[in-house]
Amino acid sequence: MSVQNVLNTIKENNIMFVDFRFVDLSGHAHHITLPATEVDADTFVNGVAFDGSSIAGFRGIEESDMVMMPDTDSSFVDPFTDHPTLNIMCNIHTPDGERYERDPRSIAQKAEEYLQTTGIGTAAFFAPESEFFIFDDVRYESKMNTSYYSVDSDEAAWNTGRKEEGGNLGYKIGVKGGYVPVAPVDAQQDIRSEMVRVMQESGLRVERHHHEVATAGQAEINFRFDTLTKTADNLLKYKYIINNVARQWGKVATFMPKPLFGDNGSGMHVHSSIFNGDSPLFYEKGAYANLSQMALHYIGGILHHAPALIAITNPSTNSFKRLVPGYEAPVNLVFSKGNRSAAIRIPVAAVTPKGCRIEFRTPDSTANPYLAFAAMLLAGLDGIKRQLDPVALGYGPFDKNIYDLSDEDKKEIRSVPGTLDEALDALEADSEFLTESGVFTQDFIDNFVALKRAEAKAVSIRVHPHEYSLYFDC
Repeated sequence: MSVQNVLNTIKENNIMFVDFRFVDLSGHAHHITLPATEVDADTFVNGVAFDGSSIAGFRGIEESDMVMMPDTDSSFVDPFTDHPTLNIMCNIHTPDGERYERDPRSIAQKAEEYLQTTGIGTAAFFAPESEFFIFDDVRYESKMNTSYYSVDSDEAAWNTGRKEEGGNLGYKIGVKGGYVPVAPVDAQQDIRSEMVRVMQESGLRVERHHHEVATAGQAEINFRFDTLTKTADNLLKYKYIINNVARQWGKVATFMPKPLFGDNGSGMHVHSSIFNGDSPLFYEKGAYANLSQMALHYIGGILHHAPALIAITNPSTNSFKRLVPGYEAPVNLVFSKGNRSAAIRIPVAAVTPKGCRIEFRTPDSTANPYLAFAAMLLAGLDGIKRQLDPVALGYGPFDKNIYDLSDEDKKEIRSVPGTLDEALDALEADSEFLTESGVFTQDFIDNFVALKRAEAKAVSIRVHPHEYSLYFDC
């Protein structure tokens, strides 16, 4: 969309405000709003200034001036504001007009540009399946003398005996019993449908929605694949809509990977493929799962670099509460067709040549999507360039339930890192596949690791409520 088209949209829709947004290192969106009367063609040339020192992981106070440069193709009318507002995603530049090397959105765009220079393909497509919970109540506190969290849901398994409903209506969802039941067991059909309606009006192409496996309101809505940066933009829009629709309904949504102990967590399975023009490069009829050699090498790159990659695709301490055996968590660094116990699954049902893709099941929604998709692409491209054969490297294929293997057989399978600190160690030891192309800089990696280590330390030094159960009477 051209600048003039955006200005026409503002006029034709009686837009009163324009909301300029950018994303921080953790993937959270921030915004500054201008009256539409203050927005003209020069705004898209000069950008919108903001204070980078107030954003964690950006600049120090001595060099805090930064500029948001609007991307007109990302604009959409906000569905929640009382006053007509147009939202526009921005890249971050320094005052002298240079791309800011720590800007996640610019990193995503550089990854796409790098792909085109390799001669391998012209575009990489991504499609995340970002699961979430819809709760009716959430409370938490962390102080020197108090530490707890409490969430509740009308449909939760623990509420079968609750009396506060004025007569319990039953139809609670059992632990691991929530996969695609119909109403009245699935009590969240209407709220998910409302989320989809708003997504469609905001420009997202939604393919389906359903209740997910866990009790207490786990859900999934799938939107259509697109190129790397556009998909990351769409994921931010998706989360924005889900969070705000939930709030309108008096509920709260969370994309936290493991908000409940003892049931399935929420992942962000990421489908990806590479095209050259209109030609899919991952398909070869008759080969294993109809995968081309290029696709296998792409898989080899992701699995080879997975311990380091996971520091970016699963960048929270809570991520590793989900990545434990027994809850459909993809902890095994292998690939397989149709097998959900593998880190990489190759979908085989109703797949066309253009739909042939790989599904990396390990990531979760605490990841910054711009960084996660860029890092995945670079790991896969490294595998293609180095012709890393996942079969020869011992990564599969494993076409049986890995959780049913003997302990002896499981020893032969590499697992994901057990903690965020372990993943960060792996990233420090294996970051060249990210930096050699110039997409990520060493400064970015060092800064990212420092921020995440601080988060891990903040969690590790705090007293945990379960420690009272274990040790108070020692």
